[in-house]
Amino acid sequence: MNVTLEQIVSLAKRRGFVFPGSEIYGGLAGTFDYGPLGVALKKNIENLWWRMVVEERDDMYGIDAAILMNPKAWEASGHVSGFSDPLVACSNCKKRFREDHIEDREVCPECGKKGTLGEARQFNMMFATKAGASEDESATVYLRPETAGGMFVNFKNVVDSFHPKLPFGLAQIGKAFRNEIAPREFVFRVRELEQMEVEYFVRPDAWKEAFEEWRVGMLAFAKAIGLPSSMLHELEVAPQDRAHYSERTIDFEFDYPFGRRELWGLAYRTDFDLRAHQEGSSVSLEYQDEETKTKFLPHVIEPSLGVGRTMLAVLASAYREDELGGEKRVYLALEPKIAPVKAMVSPLLKNKPELVEKAREVRKALQKIHPAIAWDDNGNIGKRYRRQDEIGTPFCITIDFDTLGETPDLKDTVTLRHRDTGEQERLSIAEAAEKIRAALV
Repeated sequence: MNVTLEQIVSLAKRRGFVFPGSEIYGGLAGTFDYGPLGVALKKNIENLWWRMVVEERDDMYGIDAAILMNPKAWEASGHVSGFSDPLVACSNCKKRFREDHIEDREVCPECGKKGTLGEARQFNMMFATKAGASEDESATVYLRPETAGGMFVNFKNVVDSFHPKLPFGLAQIGKAFRNEIAPREFVFRVRELEQMEVEYFVRPDAWKEAFEEWRVGMLAFAKAIGLPSSMLHELEVAPQDRAHYSERTIDFEFDYPFGRRELWGLAYRTDFDLRAHQEGSSVSLEYQDEETKTKFLPHVIEPSLGVGRTMLAVLASAYREDELGGEKRVYLALEPKIAPVKAMVSPLLKNKPELVEKAREVRKALQKIHPAIAWDDNGNIGKRYRRQDEIGTPFCITIDFDTLGETPDLKDTVTLRHRDTGEQERLSIAEAAEKIRAALV
């Protein structure tokens, strides 16, 4: 279906996925807070990525570099001088805009005045702050604009500690900060974001094979989190549009409710970063090849994935509206592996102690498979199902009098309801548990 951004934003707030940042104070543009279900969905996406990228491979090393770094690192990487966007200001309303977002250069998009937009000037998007008590320029540090910087400056530390053979990579999930001129489209373009990034180091003549390997891996991750291939597109970025350090870049674009936009990026960064940090720090970052007895700077393949954009793509592709039992319903067709809640257990009637006791016993048994098993005894069973549908819970399990043995042949069986179809089946408790276990593999 053609879901709108407004529908996603409404569901996200109503069900506790994402809230506007600092809402009771009127908000702060470009910031959002993740609620209980948003945290769970985000963590599930991150954990699946970590498992596929780090834990299931023998050539990957995880790190967690500091957000604050010596500013010389950002000078060496070119961020201090070049991490900028063209900015124009209106002389009438004093608002500022990114030049590439203005459709009519003659008219201010805010106040509508003609001829008030000035010449474009470069605007550095780095967040500057002070470290320590000093107020002079020597105390200036930056909130990192990407997680990659911390991985490059730790290249030598990992090599010295673990002596990995090429190819190998570093992976990190962490916060990055960009002073976006015009944050917009919910969590798509924000000032505080989270990234899942890899810096994969290879021999200079082996970059093409590694690039293809990571391209295929990113598509596999997209499938694992439920992004339809029909909504995902690979764009080979033209040389004039690539970053200065890249000799090849693919943008993975997604069909968001507001149009096709960049979701992830895959770049071949050559040896630009290691060379820049070697020159900036005067510390050798060359790799010693024990087989050939040669030293050289490895080249780098960089898969870069934004967590917020990934989560928004997941919500957009999973959002459904249909009619079930003569009533309209909204549900999220989330992959069970990333769903915030894996199953809900419910007694048919909450005022029958024997049903409640048995339901809690079943829930406790299922939590040995996965801890995210919800409890709901509020309202009639239909309303409980609808609430779970809307947050993407794949299964609902109801404990009734047959479970207790009212019908002897059905003792210790439960009703298992499937989210996407609304269909129900009668299974033993063990069979229901196995259905849930199989869905999470």
